[in-house]
Amino acid sequence: METRSWARDGLRAVGGGAGTAGLAITNLLLVAVALVALVLIPVPFLGLALLPWVMTLVRKRADLERRLAARAGIAIARPYRPRPERALPGGWRRFRWIVTDPATWRDLAWLVPGAVVGLALGLLAVAVPLYGVEGISLLPLWLYLSVDWYGYGFFWPIENLPQALLSLPQGVLFLAIGLTAAPLLLRVNALFTRLFLAPTKAAELRLRVAQLTVTRADTVDAQAAELRRIERDLHDGAQARLVSLGMTIGLAEELLERDPAAARRLLIEAREVSSTALLELRNLVRGIHPPVLAERGLDGAVRALAMSLPMPIAVELDLPGRPETPVESAAYFAVAEALANVVRHSRAGSARVSIRYAGGLLALVVSDDGRGGADPSRGTGLRGIQRRLAAFDGTMTVSSPPGGPTVVMMELPCVLSSPKTSPSSGTA
Repeated sequence: METRSWARDGLRAVGGGAGTAGLAITNLLLVAVALVALVLIPVPFLGLALLPWVMTLVRKRADLERRLAARAGIAIARPYRPRPERALPGGWRRFRWIVTDPATWRDLAWLVPGAVVGLALGLLAVAVPLYGVEGISLLPLWLYLSVDWYGYGFFWPIENLPQALLSLPQGVLFLAIGLTAAPLLLRVNALFTRLFLAPTKAAELRLRVAQLTVTRADTVDAQAAELRRIERDLHDGAQARLVSLGMTIGLAEELLERDPAAARRLLIEAREVSSTALLELRNLVRGIHPPVLAERGLDGAVRALAMSLPMPIAVELDLPGRPETPVESAAYFAVAEALANVVRHSRAGSARVSIRYAGGLLALVVSDDGRGGADPSRGTGLRGIQRRLAAFDGTMTVSSPPGGPTVVMMELPCVLSSPKTSPSSGTA
């Protein structure tokens, strides 16, 4: 399985290298168009309309590069200032918004070096495994074309049978090196891209303020929705049953002397209603804060959750202590929602949960071997996880290419208490 995953990741990275090299060429085209737009700025009306349109294309190209970097494991946030109101195409407000945004000029500064580095690394990611494929194919082709035919091989000429025999293991070696190096080359390209396209300190501060404003509103809305849900569940469930219970006991009191048998039946019914009401109250409490989480902590609660799901879930935990109760609850429900998505949408055969604590961060990773294609913007529950984590300054990153695998990476800043003597790991 690991060899298959290595080969699949390598082949995917080779394809990504080809795409990176192709996209690098578009950078040069955008540079030419941007230069024309800058030269035409003094032209009335044309300059106001052309430069924002060109920079929109440049931003789309930069956003595409950020998404490719995220697939390589390098997250790059968008640094752009929000568009002002009434910033109409061809208008002064839109032009001023584009020109005064430092990210605009950082995008332009990235185009040429990004093209050079992307083209070089992309071609290298493709060339090495292809060179290995050529070496593997030399021996059968050389034998098929006859031993009297010398010089076969575009970059790998052979002149005799020993050279043809050596080309096979050498080709396998180059192919293995290429498949191993291709993901690393894409990661290097992503790291280089981050130097230009990541937000500056000032932009990070501005984005942070905007994020806190949004997350505060989301948290308030989520809390209000949760309170309404609890109120509705109490009103429609336990409260209605308790009212029915009181009425049943009242009828039993009236019939106690006149019809003891009927009163007995009513009391039996009241006992059943009370049991149902108690069960509903327990389910409601479990939805607010599971008792197993309070009693056994995140370790025991996640293992119990994994055992209740209809697929094998491997659980690995390394927690030297317990987070604060609100953070622990948020982490548990984030993992629960991620696993619910796996069961409902992924068509996976198995999944894995990994929870680690290091450097003041609680890292939670939920992965599966399903069909992939998970997208937080499509409302699969991932947006709910984002909102839940954002209330504690947490983050979530999703890697889910078509065909899988899906990896949901979550981080929560927190401190631990009640240290344990040793970490735990295992499979549920």
